[in-house]
Amino acid sequence: MVTAPVVGVLALQGDVREHLEALTACGARARAVRRPEELEGLAGIILPGGESTTIDKLSRIFAVRDPLVAALRAGLPAFGSCAGMILLADRVLDGTRDQQTFGGLAVTVRRNAFGRQVASFEADVELAGVTGGPMHAVFIRAPWVESMDDQVEVLGTVTPPGHDQAKIIAVRQQNLLATSFHPEVTADLRMHRYFLDLVRTAT
Repeated sequence: MVTAPVVGVLALQGDVREHLEALTACGARARAVRRPEELEGLAGIILPGGESTTIDKLSRIFAVRDPLVAALRAGLPAFGSCAGMILLADRVLDGTRDQQTFGGLAVTVRRNAFGRQVASFEADVELAGVTGGPMHAVFIRAPWVESMDDQVEVLGTVTPPGHDQAKIIAVRQQNLLATSFHPEVTADLRMHRYFLDLVRTAT
């Protein structure tokens, strides 16, 4: 019998419940992570959508930042959605002066790239490696990938309203996965299944 992987969701702020429910629906054992000891035994972790600066500050207050960074450097698979993409990025444009990231993903992301809350939009996007046709993606104050190193694979792009060029909105680098959009707010579980496949391959 194959044991279901234990996958955490960083539970400091943001779409925590939605990710926990999606992971459970996909057959994983989901765990909310707020403190260092809750990182023990994880096969992977999700960094949720929310407010990247708030999650950054709370990670230091709860003393989970340093052990999480160490786990990511040691190869713990991670999936960042929206704010989670910012937190995984090595470089951030338009961030606050004191903003830090957990890093590991060799990309430069632009924070709030698509505009403020009123500029939120939805689009159907094709994602490499995700079967079943286009995925309906929800973008809320979303970042995009401005540039990336050679080891990063582009999984998807979108041309947002008011723009004439496609922007990178989904990437993967080995065990790290990130999307600009929020798969946790729709009923489509394919992005979570994709991540769990990555987790199983890594273990």
